[in-house]
Amino acid sequence: MEKLHGICTITITPFTEDGQVDLPSLRNLTNFYLDNGVDGLTILGIMGESNKLTEAERMQVIEETVTTVQGRVPIIVGCTAPGTDVAIHYAKTAEQLGASAIMVAPPLNLRNEQAIIHHYQMIGDAISIPIVVQDEPVTTNVTMSAKLLAQLERDVSNVEYIKLEEAPSPIKITQILNESDSLTILGGLGGVYFYEELERGANGTMTGFAYPDVLKEIYQTYTSGEKEKAQRLFFHYLPLIRFEAQLGMGGVTIRKEIFKMRNIIESAHVRFPRKAIDDQTLSEAKQLIEQLEREKSN
Repeated sequence: MEKLHGICTITITPFTEDGQVDLPSLRNLTNFYLDNGVDGLTILGIMGESNKLTEAERMQVIEETVTTVQGRVPIIVGCTAPGTDVAIHYAKTAEQLGASAIMVAPPLNLRNEQAIIHHYQMIGDAISIPIVVQDEPVTTNVTMSAKLLAQLERDVSNVEYIKLEEAPSPIKITQILNESDSLTILGGLGGVYFYEELERGANGTMTGFAYPDVLKEIYQTYTSGEKEKAQRLFFHYLPLIRFEAQLGMGGVTIRKEIFKMRNIIESAHVRFPRKAIDDQTLSEAKQLIEQLEREKSN
């Protein structure tokens, strides 16, 4: 597999209005991502509502995505679970169904470093594909130091990537690269630090921003050496990036509404428990989208 890089979009899981997995919308959404030049798809993450899916539904989402993608980009499957045995089961299933890599966060509230290392070692021993370590302290309540992340790479042969969600991410990128010059780091946090993450040495980003073509343009411009232009593009779109990443909604509800507005999915349904969007927030989202579309057409 080619090294993960660029825009490895965190995908949503579309549902029908009555809460069933919407496979036609999933196909349409996957093709939308591919048509907009993403470099990878990360499915069954937090934004994919993986904790609200049954085992059968998880397999549906993986199989449908793999079938639609047909090897055009890597597929990274979220395999985080409360227990190691369940995470191993998810990881082995993902590999069997065609995943290119898996993404795993530590179990909730696990603050023993040796136990964290052992957790990843057991998963790594069960599969042959790469592991993306998801450093997500807000959801997991586990803070992993740069030294621990570097230790994971040394102690687990298939730990190759860090998906960084600890703010401020640019500072932590520097800390990690001071400990290991071989780990590949992918940013996150909704893209709000995307330009600064690239400046610090990130190899791309894993985020669910609903305009992946915008992130792709910033990334291509930056990596072609036009840093000032990339910075201008980033600052131009930052209001929408910031709006999507509002805390308290987790990005999922807003992004589903945006995908529905753009006729990419049929329904913006988010499974319970969820955060509802008030009419004012929806109106603000529409205004930002309309402005973005006007600017793209000029």
